[in-house]
This record gives sequence, structure tokens and C-alpha cells, in this order.
Amino acid sequence: LLLFTISFSGETRYNKDKILQGQGVDEPLSATGFRQADAAGLFLSNVKFTHVFSSDLLRAKQTAAAILGKNRFCKDLEIKYDARLRERKYGVAEGRPLADLKAMAKDAGEQCPSFTPSGGETLDEVRERARDFFEFLCQLAVELEQKEHSKPGAPGRSSGTSGEQFVFPWTNHCSEAEPSSEGSRFSTVLDANILVVSHGAYMRNWIGYLVSDLNCTLPANLTKSQLSSVSPNTGISHFIIKLENGNLLKPNIKCVCLNQDSHL
Repeated sequence: LLLFTISFSGETRYNKDKILQGQGVDEPLSATGFRQADAAGLFLSNVKFTHVFSSDLLRAKQTAAAILGKNRFCKDLEIKYDARLRERKYGVAEGRPLADLKAMAKDAGEQCPSFTPSGGETLDEVRERARDFFEFLCQLAVELEQKEHSKPGAPGRSSGTSGEQFVFPWTNHCSEAEPSSEGSRFSTVLDANILVVSHGAYMRNWIGYLVSDLNCTLPANLTKSQLSSVSPNTGISHFIIKLENGNLLKPNIKCVCLNQDSHL
């Protein structure tokens, strides 16, 4: 059983001014962005993560650090930076107003966000990065489970931690609670509980991959417009992934929350 929580990075001044950052503009968080990241950290403060991955762009790195800084259990957990989690590359449109990208698309007879500016990534290329990283996460969980089973006298994976470290805040804000026998406490053993910090356009493509390619189950009250919208800054999504018998080809995926922003 693998859990992963994804958070969009906090606000930068370019977000506020509606200027495309992509990969080429590496802006730090604004004062508002740091407050958002701290709020997300407080919201997730009782969650004991086993791994944290972040885009290697500054705004994501600062968001991940702020979230961990508020955590009760894993302040010292190493954050691993991965270029596969970078925002979509927008080529010549980076550093320019979003309106310019829309004008480029119109001139080309195409619609945003499917339009690819010169030097930018196509949606298929972004999705391929997301697919590659998701398969990496699943492989990580399987290897952890196999490693635990191989230990002498270990009949199964044990968290070795108190139940309070698996308390999640989702049940107050979502249509469906997580599998549990004690309210929001996990009764199921976890192989990995992973936090991922990335970016809006990238994550919209990743979620599209989970839904269209892997048949991810969505919350019952989720609308189509909510599914296709970009997450707010530090919006949080949470997924439960079951890999039956270590089968990486057919993960069972359930989305518990999508772009949840009550912490703001």
C-alpha cells in the first residue's frame, strides 16, 4: 500500500502577475507564498512521511522545506530533488505574460493549454515525465515491501510507529474518508507514505494520466471543471495506491482529495 500526497508550490510574484515561469524562470516564493507553504505544513503536521520528493526549481524546494519544517515527526527527513517533477517547459513564452501565450495559441489556430510554444514541451512529453516518475514511486514501494518481507522473522511490514503518526486531516474536507477502523487513523500497514511537491501544469497532466490511463477513482462530488482546473498555490491532493502482489502494471488508485485548499 502506497500513499502519496502532492502539493503545488507556493505563490511567487510571477504567479501574482500572471507571468509564465515554466522551467526557465526560477523565482523564489513571495511573502504570500511562504505563508501558504507554512499553512500547508501545519495542515500536514501530524502526517509521518517516509519520503519527500520535490521539483528542483526554487519555488518547489522552498515549499517542501517549509512543509517539513512544520512537521511533528519528520523535520529532518531528506528532501530528494528530481528534475522529472519540474513545471512544463514553455520555451519562448517563459518570462512573458500568460496573455502572450494565449495570443500565440490563437495565431497558431490552437487552444491553450494544448498549444506548444517554440522550444516548449508538448503535453505528451510532460505526461511521459509524470508517468516515468509515478512508476518510479510504485517500484520504490514494492522494493520496500520486499525488503521488509525478507527480514528474518518478519511476517509482514510493520510501521513500528504509534497510530497518531498516521492521522490524516482529509476526513474533514473530503467526500470520502480513508480506509480505517478508527476514524481517520490507518488500520492498514503502509509500505510508503510519500510527499511530492511540484507545479500546477505538471500536476494537471499527472492527474490526467492517473485518471485516463490508470482508471484512478475520483471523489464522488468532483466536477469535470474541478478535474481539469489548475491547483491553487499549495493546493493538496491525496492518493491511495494498492499494488496487488507487487503488480506494477495494474495499480489500483483512489483519489481522496484533489486540489484541497482549506488550509488557506
